[in-house]
Amino acid sequence: MVLVVDDDGEHRLLLSRLLRKSGFRVSLAQDGAGLMKLLACNHPDLLLLDVMLPDEDGLALCRRIRETSEIPVIMLTALGKGAYKVAGLEMGADDYVAKPFDPDELLARIRAVLRRTRGHAGRPVGIQARRGYRFDGWSVDASKRQVLSPDQVLITLTSAEFDLLVAFVEHPQTVLTREHLVELSRGRGSDGFDRSVDILVSRLRRKIEPNSKEPRIIKTVRSGGYLFAPDVVPLGSA
Repeated sequence: MVLVVDDDGEHRLLLSRLLRKSGFRVSLAQDGAGLMKLLACNHPDLLLLDVMLPDEDGLALCRRIRETSEIPVIMLTALGKGAYKVAGLEMGADDYVAKPFDPDELLARIRAVLRRTRGHAGRPVGIQARRGYRFDGWSVDASKRQVLSPDQVLITLTSAEFDLLVAFVEHPQTVLTREHLVELSRGRGSDGFDRSVDILVSRLRRKIEPNSKEPRIIKTVRSGGYLFAPDVVPLGSA
């Protein structure tokens, strides 16, 4: 089920028709209060969240949801509002689509996020290649999409953060450009918005680095991209 949150009634109707015509079950909310009520009794597969809402804006809502849930979130942002894209990713969104959007692009992005989070065929290159990995005491289970810290604590990652981590552990000690990381973690045809990769790396560092301000696991390579520094041990084929 896709949960659509938009205060514009006509826009909600158009989105509902588009999604239902494409085979999705749809639930609708017009504001943050309606969203939280629906989340209390439903478990949607994906949240399509408008930034501009009458009570609590979509960015704040995304941050609240990320405190307790890994539900995939795609933000709907006004065309040209690059700052909203950046802020949405920093709040934990998995992707963003600018308004007005192309219906086919929106559907493609929804399906791409669902493929990554449900483990369907067609997942970006590398995600299914092996069952698990170890590095610096950390464990990554690609089939269960779980990450354990060296203290055996289950770490919560969004789908975008997890896919980025898998892209890194699949290519350790290799300089990966931003464009390459987008291709590896999201698939061909994804928006190569440079800041999105930097923001995701920053989010991931805060969760796996001993000191995110002085990273030693994911290193920045000037004019190159990023390098995953530790040795990685594959744990067997899927």
